[in-house]
Amino acid sequence: MITTRLIAAAVAATFVMGTGAAFAAAEKSAASLECSKQADAKGLHGKERKKFREHCKHEMMHGTTKPEEKK
Repeated sequence: MITTRLIAAAVAATFVMGTGAAFAAAEKSAASLECSKQADAKGLHGKERKKFREHCKHEMMHGTTKPEEKK
C-alpha cells in the first residue's frame, strides 16, 4: 500500500515538473523569436546579431539591461 502511494507521488511530481519546464521553454521561445524579428529588422548578421539577440533576450527575460563586458 505504501509502495503504491510512493509510486503515485513520484509520477505526479514528475508530471508537475515536466509541465513547468514546458511553460518555461515556451516563454523562452517567444523571447527568442521576438529578438530574432528585431535583429532581422535591423539587418544584423554574424557576431553583431548574436550579441544583439543575447542582450535582447536578457532584457526580455529579466527586464534589465545586461552590463557591458570588459575586454
